[in-house]
Amino acid sequence: MDPMSKMWVSFIGIGLMAIAAVIITFARLKTKGVVKFILSLIAFLLLVFGFIYGLFSII
Repeated sequence: MDPMSKMWVSFIGIGLMAIAAVIITFARLKTKGVVKFILSLIAFLLLVFGFIYGLFSII
């Protein structure tokens, strides 16, 4: 993979992690119950995908 592609993949990973942080912050401060659980699950999945993209950009 060329360096420019690695850069874009790493930006996608960083973006997913940032979105996950915003979602989890919103879920903890503004929501309750099932909505909080669903938003937390979505944030966790985004964090995992962001980690995979970041790891892939290193390789």
